[in-house]
Amino acid sequence: MPTIIESNLLVGNDHFAIIVSRFNDLITRRLLDGALDTFRRHGAKDDQITVVWAPGSFELPQLAQHVASSKKFSAVIALGAVIQGETTHHDYINHQVAAGLMHTAQETGVPVLFGVLTCENLDQALNRAGGKVGNKGTECALAAIEMVNTLKLLNSSGI
Repeated sequence: MPTIIESNLLVGNDHFAIIVSRFNDLITRRLLDGALDTFRRHGAKDDQITVVWAPGSFELPQLAQHVASSKKFSAVIALGAVIQGETTHHDYINHQVAAGLMHTAQETGVPVLFGVLTCENLDQALNRAGGKVGNKGTECALAAIEMVNTLKLLNSSGI
C-alpha cells in the first residue's frame, strides 16, 4: 500500500498575505472578495489575513518576495488581471510575473499562489472573477490552505 499524504482545508493558526493589483480593480476586487470569503469560510479570522495593494501586476513579484521573506505568513496569494490589448505588452507582463512569483516560492519555501488572470478581454476576466467560470481568488485561497497543511504534514512525517 503506498503512503498517501493528503491535507485538509482548515486554516488553524496560520496567517496569509494577499497582494492585489490596483490596475483592473473592477476585476481584482472581485478576486479579493472571493479569497477573503473563502479564508473566512475555512476558519480564518480577519487578524490572520493581511491585504497589500500593488500598483499593477508587474509589481506583484517584488511585494510577494518581501512579504514571503518576512516569515510572518504561511502563504502568499498574488491577485491581478492582465487583459490583452492591441500590442504584445501583456505577454511580457504575464511571463515575468509568473516567473517572479515561482522564484519567490522556490527561494523562500513559502507557497506563493498565482491568481493573476491572463485574459483576452474583459468578459473573460469577469467570468473568472466570480462569473461563469468561478473565482480565481477563491481557488487560490483554497490552494493556499491546502499547500500550508500539506507542507506541515510533509515536515511532520520527515519528508
